[in-house]
Amino acid sequence: MIQIRDEIAADLPAREALLDAAFGDTRSEKTSERLREGRRAARGLSLSADHAGEVVGTVRLWNVSAGTAGDGLLLGPLAVDAGQRNL
Repeated sequence: MIQIRDEIAADLPAREALLDAAFGDTRSEKTSERLREGRRAARGLSLSADHAGEVVGTVRLWNVSAGTAGDGLLLGPLAVDAGQRNL
């Protein structure tokens, strides 16, 4: 069974590996990375999907400001282990 839980510091290496596998070597060059650069993810909105003690999914949301539209959340990155997709 997969459990969705708050991300913990020990998840970070697995999270980075998932993101590299999902988005490739150039993921840090994406425009969305510029929006997140130097920021912390929104409080309480960094989640990991755990299956039998292994991180198989990750998602974060980020606080952003959209000019006169006001504050909002930016989704991503989101990644799921290839072996866990479509189950």
